[in-house]
This record gives sequence, C-alpha cells and structure tokens, in this order.
Amino acid sequence: MSSAAAFSDRAVARTPSQGVMVLAAVVAMTFSASSSAPTPVYHQYQDSLGLSHLTLTVIFAVYAFSLLAGLLTVGSLSDYVGRRPVAFAALLLNAVAMALFVTGGSAAMLIAARAVQGLAAGAALTTLAAAILDIDRERGPVVNSITPFIGLSVGSLGAGVLVTFAPAPEHLVFAVLLILSLLLAAMVLMMPETTTTRPGARAALRPHVRVPPQARRALAVVTPLNVAAWALGGFYFSLMPSLVRETGGLTAPLVGGAVVAALTLTATATVLAIRAWPAQRILAAASPLLALGVAVSLAGVHQHQVALLLLGTVIAGLGFGGAYSGTFRTVVPLAAPTERAGLLSAYFVQSYLAFSLPAILAGIAAPRLGLAVTSYYYGAAVILLASASLVAGRLERRFARP
Repeated sequence: MSSAAAFSDRAVARTPSQGVMVLAAVVAMTFSASSSAPTPVYHQYQDSLGLSHLTLTVIFAVYAFSLLAGLLTVGSLSDYVGRRPVAFAALLLNAVAMALFVTGGSAAMLIAARAVQGLAAGAALTTLAAAILDIDRERGPVVNSITPFIGLSVGSLGAGVLVTFAPAPEHLVFAVLLILSLLLAAMVLMMPETTTTRPGARAALRPHVRVPPQARRALAVVTPLNVAAWALGGFYFSLMPSLVRETGGLTAPLVGGAVVAALTLTATATVLAIRAWPAQRILAAASPLLALGVAVSLAGVHQHQVALLLLGTVIAGLGFGGAYSGTFRTVVPLAAPTERAGLLSAYFVQSYLAFSLPAILAGIAAPRLGLAVTSYYYGAAVILLASASLVAGRLERRFARP
C-alpha cells in the first residue's frame, strides 16, 4: 500500500463519523435547496423580464439536462480521486451559479446559471451520497432518501419567505446560498477523506448506462409510476407557483413556495414512515395515492380553491414519496455490485428526463390552451401513468405466482 493510501486509511479511521455525516447531509441539502430556490422567484422574472411560461420551463429544464450530464460524466469521479475534492469543486461551481443568479438580468443569464448549477449538482449528489454510505451503511440509505426532499422543501419555502418579505426579491436568496456554499466549501476542505483513491479516473468520465438483464423486467414494471411521479415534480417546480397565482389570485411568492414545499415535505415524511415496508407494498399504495392527489388538486384548480389544491398536493406527496422509495428499492438491489453504477445511471436518466421534458411540453401548451387547461391535461396524463403502473404491478404479481 502506498503512503498516500495509508494516510487516507488512517484519516478514515480518525473520522468523527457523526460530524462528517452531518456535514455531508447539510451539503447535499444545500444543493437541493439551491435547485428549488428559483421556483418562488419565477413569477418575479415573468414580471420584470417579461418571460413566457415556455421560457420559464426551459430555464427549469436546463438544470435537469445539465445535472444528467454531470451524473453521467463526473458522477463517479469521487470513487477514484476521493469525496473531498469533488465535493469542494462542486460547491465552488454552485457558488458561481448563485453569483450568476445574483447578477442575472436576462433569460440567457438565468439559463447559464441553471446549467452551471446542474453540473455542480450532478458532481455532488452521488459524491455526497457515497460519503454518507462510507460512514454509515445502516443509516446511510435513510439519510440519502430524505436529504433531497428536505433540501427541496427548505429551498422553495425559504425562498418564498425571502422573496415575499425581504428586500431585493430576485437577488437576496441567491446571495444567501452563495455565502453558504463558500462557507461549506471551507468546511469540506477540513473534512477527513472517507475513501481511498485509486487509478482509473479518466475512464470513469465516459458515460456508462446499462440495465442488466435481471433488472429489465422490474424496471419496465415501475417505469410508468416513476415517470408519473417525476413528471408531477417537474410541473410543481416549474409552473405550480404560476398556477397557484392564477387559481386563487394569490400573488405572494410564499404561497406558491408553500404549495411546492407541501409536496416535498409530505414525501419526506412518507419515506421515513414506510422505510420498513416491503417494496411491493409501497408501490401498491403509491400509485392510487398519486392519482388521487392529482385528481383532488385539479378539482382545486377548477374550483379556484387553493386550500383544495393544497390538500391534493399533500395526498400526491404521499404517493410521490412512496413512488421514489418503492421504485428505487425494487430496481437497484437487482444489480450486482459491478453493475450498480450503470443501472443507477439508467434510473436517474429516466427520472430526470421525466422531470424536465413533460414540463417543457406544458410550457409550450400553456400559451395556447391556458395554464389551467394545460394542468388538466398534464394531470390526466399523470393519473393514467399511475393507474397503468398499478395494473402492471398486479399483473406482474399474478404471473409470478406458481
């Protein structure tokens, strides 16, 4: 063993596990919060820059595409060069993205900010998740399941508060995240390394997406529900504040941010509450809850009642959390350790494409049909996909019986 590797092993042995895991979780939540922070600000951009619904969804979707690029190229880099340098570089990139938001005065600048932000998140999310698993393989999966949802909730709700009550509504929230990213970067520099380095970093930069044969049938069965859940999330994080504004005439950004946060907070609580359930039971409950929640939300839009829309969001959040937990736990364990990276890449590609492409279609349709009518069609598609997943799951269990 080289002296560098020996030093790394000693550093891991000296690691204050709880403190490092908390730091990694806070950094992961910061990236998620940064990704959702623009959501309550979107209608401010509409007013000040004259942006259309389509432009808003493009700004939103650029993040998902850039994040995918990051996942598929530098997502596994920390396995070779270490967690600390990748997390540090990602935080610096996130700080650059926040600076672009602070100075951004055009759609082009906002798109550039989201692109840089997505690359940073793509590098960071797998790195931080791996660091958490390095430290605690028993509690790590639960921590990794809830940190994205907590971060998304804090970002959308916190940004809503700042945009509603604080000065400089289009800039302050990003200035706060810029300072936080730099502070966390300094802390990460002092963080002990949690893994050893190894050669092969250049080869790791080549995108690798592969679904092993034994996982293909399971992935096909859960795909409709996975697409439905992430498509719903894409609509919420791109157009839901505008829909809340149109539905109830409530212009305060805090209201739109609270509705978005209700989806992710409910999903967080759901993931924690059902962590001991078997995956099949989770999937069987998630599909009808997601469909019911969307139906109730659409009734709230039709009746112009934000309270009913919020109730539907909470129900849909139960389904969203269940869909995320159930699909992940159904598919990923089917891969051998040497196949896991390729399968995870395929799963994330599917999820983030569902997160972005349907939202862009909604942005194209909204000027022609109106945002409310677009939401009806969008919600109907989500309900159909969730229902298809329920039927597919029942057929799968029936044919699997001896």
